[in-house]
Amino acid sequence: MIGKLQGVIDYIGDGFVILMVGGVGYKVYTPEFLSLKAPATLWIETVVREDSIRLFGFSTIAGQNLFNQLTTVSGVGPKVALAIMATIKIDTLMSAIATGDAKTIATAPGVGKKVAEKIIVELKNKMGGASFDFGGDVNAGALPDLLAALESLGYRRMDIIDMAQKLVSQNPGADVSKLVPLALKEISGNK
Repeated sequence: MIGKLQGVIDYIGDGFVILMVGGVGYKVYTPEFLSLKAPATLWIETVVREDSIRLFGFSTIAGQNLFNQLTTVSGVGPKVALAIMATIKIDTLMSAIATGDAKTIATAPGVGKKVAEKIIVELKNKMGGASFDFGGDVNAGALPDLLAALESLGYRRMDIIDMAQKLVSQNPGADVSKLVPLALKEISGNK
């Protein structure tokens, strides 16, 4: 099996690239944002079906491992796993799984609330070796509460999740009443 490919991006399609390696063009499905004619190195996962053989490429081994974990969840095939990873950053996705944040996972196309909850239930304890760093002994329960508070103020989850995670990790032990003003200050500073 192919484990890794290194070459030049020759074509960018909808959800895939043609990666030229030694004069051979490999069609690789990827959630990565790659540039045309740029060199690329991708970790490859080969998926064999009755009617096709497809290559899925990731810039990091962690991305490949997460893809493999997602595809073990019943109802999540390679296409849905790729859509999730193209929509949600790896760190954000892993913390959403760790904290039970189904709303964030459900923002990916083709993923409803039930599938998001299934991903959390089936992967929360399987993510062995993956650490979710919220700054020591921080209560990760502050993150969902902070996200809910900001959403109630009209902010979109995908626009605020990275900032919210950063605030929770930088303010260990802080509750929502202290985090919301910090978040609003951060948001207003970004405009």
